[in-house]
Amino acid sequence: MQERIKILDSEEKKAESSNTSDNETPSPADWKDNTHTQIIKASESRQYRQYELAFDRVKLFYKEQHQKQTVAYNIQARINFKSKIRDRMTVWEALMKLNKLLDESDPDTELSQIDHSLQTAEAIRKDGKPRWFQLVGLIHDLGKLLYFYDSQGQWDVVGDTFPVGCKFSKKIIYHEYFRDNPDSKNPLYRTKYGIYTPHCGLDNVMLSWGHDEYMYHLAKEQTTLPPEGLAMIRYHSFYPWHSEGAYKYLMDEKDKELLECVQAFNPYDLYSKSDIRYDIEELKPYYLELIDEFFPNKIVEF
Repeated sequence: MQERIKILDSEEKKAESSNTSDNETPSPADWKDNTHTQIIKASESRQYRQYELAFDRVKLFYKEQHQKQTVAYNIQARINFKSKIRDRMTVWEALMKLNKLLDESDPDTELSQIDHSLQTAEAIRKDGKPRWFQLVGLIHDLGKLLYFYDSQGQWDVVGDTFPVGCKFSKKIIYHEYFRDNPDSKNPLYRTKYGIYTPHCGLDNVMLSWGHDEYMYHLAKEQTTLPPEGLAMIRYHSFYPWHSEGAYKYLMDEKDKELLECVQAFNPYDLYSKSDIRYDIEELKPYYLELIDEFFPNKIVEF
C-alpha cells in the first residue's frame, strides 16, 4: 500500500500560507528563486520523461496525436469550445471527476490526477510561493476534463503541445510520427513560419488543442489569476519551447518574460511526481479556501 503522509499542523500551515496577501501584486521574485521542497529534492535522483523506456501505450498515444493534430482539426476544436457549456460544477468536484482518468501520455506516474495535482500544489506551497502559484499547481491539469466531453480520445486532451500551421520542430518528442500528419505535406504548413510571421508572439500562435488550451481559456475568463499564472497553465506542456528552446523565432518580448515563469513552474509539475500520496480530506479545507480566493463564482462553467 502506498504511503500516506500527514499534512502540516495548523500552525505550520498558517505560517506557510501567509506568503502573500489577497491584493498583493505578483513580484518576479516570488517565482524566480530556485528554492525546492524536500519532495522535489528527494526526486532528483529519479529519471523523468524517459520516453525511450516508456510503456507501449505512451508511444502509441504520441503516434496518434502527431498524426491527428492538424490545422483543420484545431480550428474546429476552437469553434466547438466556444459553442457550448459542457458542465457546471465546483473546482473541487471537477478535481474528483478527474480521478477516473489515467494519462496515457505520461511515462512517469500512474497515480490519479488528484494525487498529481496535490503533489504539485503542496510542493509549491512548501516553498512559500504566492497563493496564486499554489492554485496553478492545483488546477494546471484540470482541463483534462475535456476527455469526458468533446474529446475524440486522449490524443486531443493530453501530451506535449506544439504549434500547428508551421514546421514541426525536431525537438518535439517522437518527431518521426509527424510523417503521417497531412500538414507535413502542405506546402505552407511545412515551412519554418508557416501561417505565422517572425516574432508574432505566442498569443497569436495556435498550439495543439488539449487540456492546456482548454483550461487556459477557462481560467482567463473565470479566475483572477495574474498573467504569469495563466502562462503557466497554457504552456506547461509546451516542452519543445520551455525545455528544448524551440520556436524562439515566434516569440515576442512578452513571451521572453513569461518563459521564465513557465520554467519556474515546470520543476514542480515534473519532479513532484512520486508514489507518496497526501490525505485528500485533510488538505481539502485549505484548498477550498484557496479556490474561492481566485474563482469569483463557485460554480465554474466547463
